[in-house]
Amino acid sequence: MTIDNKPHIIFHIDFNQFFCSVAQIQNPLLRGKAFAIGRENSEYGVISTASYEARKYGIHSGMSLTECYKLYPKLIVVSLPYSYYLDYHDKFISLLKEYTNLIEVASIDEAYIDVTEYAKTKHPLIIAKEIQTRLLTKYKLPTSIGIAPTLFLAKMASDLKKPLGITVIRKKEAFNILKDLSVKDIFGIGKKTYPKLEELGIKTINDFMNINNKDKILSVLSLDFYNDIINRLTGNSRNVIDVNKHHINESISTMQTYDRRLNDEDEILLELRKLAKDVYKRLIEEKYLTKTISISLRDTSFKTITRSKTISEYTNDFLEIFDVITTLFYENYHGDTLRLLGVTYGNLIKEELLVKDYNLFTIDEIIEKEASVKKLMKNLNETYGKDIILFGKDLKTK
Repeated sequence: MTIDNKPHIIFHIDFNQFFCSVAQIQNPLLRGKAFAIGRENSEYGVISTASYEARKYGIHSGMSLTECYKLYPKLIVVSLPYSYYLDYHDKFISLLKEYTNLIEVASIDEAYIDVTEYAKTKHPLIIAKEIQTRLLTKYKLPTSIGIAPTLFLAKMASDLKKPLGITVIRKKEAFNILKDLSVKDIFGIGKKTYPKLEELGIKTINDFMNINNKDKILSVLSLDFYNDIINRLTGNSRNVIDVNKHHINESISTMQTYDRRLNDEDEILLELRKLAKDVYKRLIEEKYLTKTISISLRDTSFKTITRSKTISEYTNDFLEIFDVITTLFYENYHGDTLRLLGVTYGNLIKEELLVKDYNLFTIDEIIEKEASVKKLMKNLNETYGKDIILFGKDLKTK
């Protein structure tokens, strides 16, 4: 955690119903309708978010489609390629760069910026209103903005007024503004933790800050985490933007020059696999997903070809990646003796931008895979005898 003793003006800019907003841009007929982002023409899976109109029926993110239809049978369910959302994320970041280079991406639909320097020539509230208005009028994307001296307080502030709110929390006012909020509203307190605190009578931030409740809270939280939350709530937490936190390289790659003759297909594929593994290690370490895979082949006459393939979904599955590399190789190798091989993973994205709790793009895939496995198991059991295959959770100790 980095704390600078100098005063900072931090914005947390959070889209209001980002996925729904993008869907409405693509299909304006959805405006004013009860709809959710999920799998169309299916009763399986979960929704990633719901429009305000759908929420009136009790529909919310993470809810199964079966439950949603029980609450409101006429619910409209839509899905869009993830590239649509990424395009608007890129537009969002480009607009912010007109105000400052101190930008920390928190997820695909939120970011922190430091406008301390820019605010020397223009009032922070005017800056915030200008950003909010431009995003709404130019891209039809509503946002809420929190303004505070720290990242945590800016995040808390942006959640106070939705949609289209702008909220300022100064350090000296933080406690009075936040004290009546539920402990579940404390950014960083998990879904499994706040019910335990509520059971102990710690229901509000005021309860959490009460020193007389410290021992109760420490039965649920560690001392370090407790002190960290207290510091955040009192404005003594990080106020320095980390511009590299979610920095995305355009690509990662590796190349190898060979002294020996390289003209055996199996040997070349073995070398390509080694290179692919080297790049894959970086992909995992830096928490990237890739969508475009490339290979480079250079022969003894120094002629080099580079061929790429862009797949339909982002991945960090090595088998899927190497399958693409194998296909590219067989399509483009014609028996020449090679002296250089290269592998590149491009069109990268950080996992944090793609994967969120109950995300349509992850949970549905898991459910679908599990359903297909269960179907296969059922067929095998019917063919070869009952319970020939079981899930681990179904095993009983004998």
